[in-house]
Amino acid sequence: MAEQRSTVSRRTLLRGTVAAGVATAGALSASALLPARATAGPDGRRVAVLGGGVAGLTAAHELAERGFQVTVYERRALGGKARSIPVPGSGTGGRPELPGEHGFRFFPGFYQHIPDTMRRIPFSGNPNGVWNNLIGVPETRFARLGGDDFRLPLGPKAATSFTPEMFRETVGAVISTTLKMPANEGLYFADRLLVFNSSCDARRLGQWENMSWRDYVGGHARSHEFRALLSRTLTSIMVAAKEEIASVRTIGTMGEQFLGNPFEIGNDGALDRVLNGPTNAVWIKPWVQRLRDLGVRFALGSEVGGLDVRDKRIAAARVVDESGVARTVDADYFVVALSAEQARKLWSPDVLAVRPELAAMDQLYVDWMNGIQFYLRTPADISRGHTAYIDAPWSLTSITQNQLWTRKLTEFGDGDVRDCLSVDISDWNTPGMLYGKPAKECTHEEIAREVWAQIIAHLDDRGTVLRADDLHSWFLDPSISWQADHGRNANADPLLINTAGSWQYRPQAHGALENLFLAGDYVRTNVDLATMEGANESARTAVNALLEVSGSNAEPCRMFSLYRAAELEPLRKIDADRYAAGQPNLFDVAI
Repeated sequence: MAEQRSTVSRRTLLRGTVAAGVATAGALSASALLPARATAGPDGRRVAVLGGGVAGLTAAHELAERGFQVTVYERRALGGKARSIPVPGSGTGGRPELPGEHGFRFFPGFYQHIPDTMRRIPFSGNPNGVWNNLIGVPETRFARLGGDDFRLPLGPKAATSFTPEMFRETVGAVISTTLKMPANEGLYFADRLLVFNSSCDARRLGQWENMSWRDYVGGHARSHEFRALLSRTLTSIMVAAKEEIASVRTIGTMGEQFLGNPFEIGNDGALDRVLNGPTNAVWIKPWVQRLRDLGVRFALGSEVGGLDVRDKRIAAARVVDESGVARTVDADYFVVALSAEQARKLWSPDVLAVRPELAAMDQLYVDWMNGIQFYLRTPADISRGHTAYIDAPWSLTSITQNQLWTRKLTEFGDGDVRDCLSVDISDWNTPGMLYGKPAKECTHEEIAREVWAQIIAHLDDRGTVLRADDLHSWFLDPSISWQADHGRNANADPLLINTAGSWQYRPQAHGALENLFLAGDYVRTNVDLATMEGANESARTAVNALLEVSGSNAEPCRMFSLYRAAELEPLRKIDADRYAAGQPNLFDVAI
């Protein structure tokens, strides 16, 4: 196993991350790192956005377009989990450092809010801005351990008349044929999708929100293939959730978009889209530049420590800047755009006295989903899109990036890298194949060796796909830090995991604290999942609430709805009556 490119201390790495964030955020100069005070505009409407991830940048974008004076306070680097992370010390000969990342980017066609924002970010040569940097991939590969792999072609199916029976037969046949599963199990799964898709809103929230996906599909009682592909894969691998705890409402909603919309009606683009280059280069850096052009200012290295409350308003926010100096942020409005685990640290007794419902956020569950990149000396012929390693203990997915990027990897690092196998690790709690330990208890070197071994076991069971000699180096998400004293890792960027019944713990964007607004993927959204889309949607909701409170006459942020088959709407009306009468869904019968 090749060694990691660079070994640095956590403090040095964090400083480097902040520095990299400055460089990639439009080359912010030292004079742009403001003292912690929001800038005042002609009308005095100052907004402090606390957090510079996707939610924070979205809020800043929408507010600045509407004439507010915005300052973003971010402790590390702009872009949050979505950003690229330069591999320290990897660039030579005037080439930039190799691009690493928290995890690979994925933009399903049903995303609407993020693409709408991207169209408003200029990018040289692109008529629709950054949005033109999204490209569709033609297939997904499902790799099996000791079994036949299969590839799922992506793209809309030919439209035919839509009826419940047609849906059942078509989806069931596609699942059975493509996934090489018994026909009766494909039909059974199609039936479960039909039950959810024809369920009314009241049933979705009252019944399906409180049931786990595994119980709903009977994953514990079906075949191994069914459990591996349709219970586990659709949750832990495809949407970063866990089958035994994720709610039917959350996973069913995603199924409604991925599988229940075979014609891709209303989609913004192809079902599976990725960026055509490193995230900072083709999205985050142009975005930050656009915000700067709109007058947004950035205070990097600012860690939020608390909120001061007076008369049911936030009087000020307390931050510590990069030099360790405590400062007070004064603004008219405050948007908390931090992750769930960071935001709930701010809910002091004074905050909870006004918004007591925020205490329920302590019940929200976070876990780990982080990435590792393997840089290769030769291109890897694995898939023309994402690959899911069905039997991998650590629930791995990957994509090879050089084939998709307009700027090739030979232009980075030392010039010898010709491909990047970017891998997401979704399960950090199950023992691996080599060391018999979960990823949380493995050193970084052990994690790299274990992930490589699990991938090789899936890909090379029918011939050599990857060779050890092809491996140039690897880079693990720097959010993962080894704690030698405890014999395990810590994670600076865990992921919110939707659990059955957790909707009641998720707050609204605005409440009794008049000038406090919440933006983040933990806030209640239609997409109902910890995603970039959820972060963007929640920020728009927060901005719309702020517009109302401030009395602004600016146009509200545009909001989008998820797809639902219009042909099933009469059945949902029937289901509303059945649910009110205590009866099951019309199609919810034992098979």
